[in-house]
Amino acid sequence: MDKVHVIRHKVLVEGQSIRSVARQLGVSRNTVDKYIKVSEPIRMAGQPKPRPVMGKVAPQIDELLEQWEGRLTAKQRLTGSRVHRQLVEENHQVGITTVREYLREKRRQKAEVYVPLVHRPGEEGQVDFFEVTVEESGELRKAWKLVFHLPYSGRDFIRLYDSCEQLAFLDGHVRAAARFGGLPRRLVYDNLAAAVKRRVGLAPELTERFRALVSHYLFEPCFARPGEGHDKGGVEARGKAIRLQHLTPVPRGESLGGISAAVLAEVEETWRARVQRDGRRCRELWQEEFPKLLPLPERAFEAQRVTLVSVSSKATVQVEGAIYSVPSGWSRLEATAYVGIEDIRLVCRGEIEVVPRQRRGGRRIQYRHYLSELAKKPQAVRQVAPELVAELGEPYGKLWSLLAGSYGHKEGARVLARVLGAVVDYGSAAVSVALEAALQAGRCDLLALGGHLQQATLQVEVPLALQGYQIEAGSPADYDVLLAGDAR
Repeated sequence: MDKVHVIRHKVLVEGQSIRSVARQLGVSRNTVDKYIKVSEPIRMAGQPKPRPVMGKVAPQIDELLEQWEGRLTAKQRLTGSRVHRQLVEENHQVGITTVREYLREKRRQKAEVYVPLVHRPGEEGQVDFFEVTVEESGELRKAWKLVFHLPYSGRDFIRLYDSCEQLAFLDGHVRAAARFGGLPRRLVYDNLAAAVKRRVGLAPELTERFRALVSHYLFEPCFARPGEGHDKGGVEARGKAIRLQHLTPVPRGESLGGISAAVLAEVEETWRARVQRDGRRCRELWQEEFPKLLPLPERAFEAQRVTLVSVSSKATVQVEGAIYSVPSGWSRLEATAYVGIEDIRLVCRGEIEVVPRQRRGGRRIQYRHYLSELAKKPQAVRQVAPELVAELGEPYGKLWSLLAGSYGHKEGARVLARVLGAVVDYGSAAVSVALEAALQAGRCDLLALGGHLQQATLQVEVPLALQGYQIEAGSPADYDVLLAGDAR
């Protein structure tokens, strides 16, 4: 461009001749004449140069690609260096640059052309799992982040789970629907096992529980082509962005649920301030999208997995690799476990026990389930007394401390076993009141407990039809007389 400017200035402004300017600048007169007529250089498309070597080796490269097609993987992929080495071994005279240029052009021709899509309010959502790292209770561990992305308004929902199993997948839908106040008409997924049992041609066969979820919320499930994650590029991009913006550095918390809540709050706060490229705010777009979401049904979908379990002779069940205690009366029976993401509901013969879900290999033993058995086994009481009284709470902790200090652990366990028998007979509330009264009086023996327990049970409301009856009851003093030998 500088030379063009000089030529035009010398001829058109200074009035020099074409011959003189050509001699000064060392160019031809035709060049000077051309640039007098145009203000910028024009590059003329020339004829492609002949490439005899490429013409000879191109069929050989295509043949190699066809032969090796089934013997390549993502990590053991084809390179220009490997193809060049093979051609040289077959006595072809070709440079590596030529081979690489040919392969580059082949890839360009095969590359997919992406279509710019239009996202309408309430019409589409995208869902995917992403692996992340968190610090839970001071320990680094792997977790799975489930992301829901609404392309029109740019709003996201995230939740962290222990795994990417179907239960987490279903639970995420329930929580996202509650958070958004509705769901879009279509949700786009990968062909993940939680949703697709198998593909029959182009049509995916849904898993039973996912089909129930779809039927409950009445949205349309759509699936990306196998291996083509960019079919839902919006959630792919948001998953990466959330990991870099809100999960870096590694978030800390006491529980996965707490970490999830904190990260989601950050994501929502950032979204409210975000502005789209056209200048519109995301929260304004949400006001357009929200009325067009599918309304929620009256009740939420129950994200549970139902399974039958056998109760062992120890009154325990094993669910998902973890062990839970159940009431001793369930021993050797069959129970139904409704496995949720946070808790498990166990049902047996009309009785229900809800326990927090443990990780695989964990144990949750509640000794209140064994009170009737412990009342008959003082030695077992002695072995589990600290855990038992911690579970029962006060005043049982204080009672055990006094018993162990006064009588020793062996005899104290015998007395505590009798107290547990009273709990089975009279209930925990009545025994707790009697224990408090006895301990306040400075007594921790069974006679004191019996007296206070009798007073506590007398305060129970008696039906009117039974109030006219008087029932005589024995007292510990009667047995003292018998022991003295003064029976008459």
